[in-house]
Amino acid sequence: MATIYDVAALAGVSPATVSRVFNGRTVSDDRAQRVRDAAASLSFTPNRTARTLRRQSSEVIALIIPDIQNPFFTALARGVEDRAQSSGYSVVLCNTDDDPVKEARYLQIAISENMAGVVLVPASDSSDLSIMVGQGRPVVTVDRTTAFDVDHVMIDNRPAGASVTGSLFDAGYTRIACIAGPESVVTAIERAGGWRETVESRGAYDADPYLKIANHRVDGGRAAMAELLDLPDAPDAVVATNNLMGVGALQVLNERGLTPPAFGVGVIGGLPFTTLSPGLITLVHLPTHDLGTTAVSMLVSRIDGATEPARTVVLPGVLTAATTAATRDAD
Repeated sequence: MATIYDVAALAGVSPATVSRVFNGRTVSDDRAQRVRDAAASLSFTPNRTARTLRRQSSEVIALIIPDIQNPFFTALARGVEDRAQSSGYSVVLCNTDDDPVKEARYLQIAISENMAGVVLVPASDSSDLSIMVGQGRPVVTVDRTTAFDVDHVMIDNRPAGASVTGSLFDAGYTRIACIAGPESVVTAIERAGGWRETVESRGAYDADPYLKIANHRVDGGRAAMAELLDLPDAPDAVVATNNLMGVGALQVLNERGLTPPAFGVGVIGGLPFTTLSPGLITLVHLPTHDLGTTAVSMLVSRIDGATEPARTVVLPGVLTAATTAATRDAD
C-alpha cells in the first residue's frame, strides 16, 4: 500500500506538502496537481482515521439551521458546503425548527462525534453554547447572535429595514406597516427597528399598530397581513422582514385584489416563489452564499489555531427599488 512518502517522492515534493494538499491547505497549483497525479497513479488514499487522531477532531463540521425549507438557509448551506469542501471538510446538516431543545441535542452530538466545529444559526438569542465553549470546540454563529463570545457573521440588519422602508416612502406610499419575526430573534428586532426609525422620522402616524409579529414562515406572513388590512386605518404598503413572510403577505394581498403597485410591498431577502414580476416589489437582496463561505473561513481559522478575540463580520444587503411603484397613482 502506498504511503504519503511514496506520493511525495513521485511528485518531487516533501511529505509536508502532500499533507497540506490533502488537508485542504494552501499549496501552489503546480505542486497540488503533481501531488494529486502522483496519488492517483499510486492509488493512494489518505488515512483519515490517523489524521483525526493527530488533530483530535474529525474532518466534519456541523451546520445547524432553524428551517431547512427556507430558501435563505438553503443558499446559506450551499455557501457553507462550497467553502468547507475546498478546505478539506465535509458538512453534516442539522435542522432545529427554532427549537432550543433540538439545538442543544445537535450541539451535544457535535461534541460526542468529535466534529471539528460548528456553524450555527441560533434558535434564539438565549441559545446555550456552553458545551461548545467549555470543550474549546470552535463555533461560528451566523445571522443571529448569542450572549457567548464567539465569532459571528451577520447581515447589516437595521439599515436593511430602514432602506426598504425609505424606498417605499420615496415611491409615494404614506402608511407603511411591518411584519417582523419573533422578538426572541435579534435579526427580527433589528430589521423592525430600522423600519420604526424610518416611520418615526418620515411618517405622520403612530407606528405601534402597524407592527405585527409573526413566525418567520408563510402562514405567519398571511395572518399578519390579514390583521393589518383589517385595521380601521389600513396601511397602503408593508415591509416583510424575511422572504417567507413576504410570500404570505403577497398571497393575502392577491386574494383581496391589492397587488403591487396598488399596494406597496418591500421584502428583506429574495422572494423564493411568486407569480409577480420582481420589478413590482422593493427588495433588499441578502449575500446569503457569502454568509456561508465567510462563516466557514472563520471556523477553519479557529480549527487551525487562531487565538485572536472573537470577531464579527457584517455584510450589507443591496436594495432594489420597485421599478413600477411610481405608477400606482395612475392605476
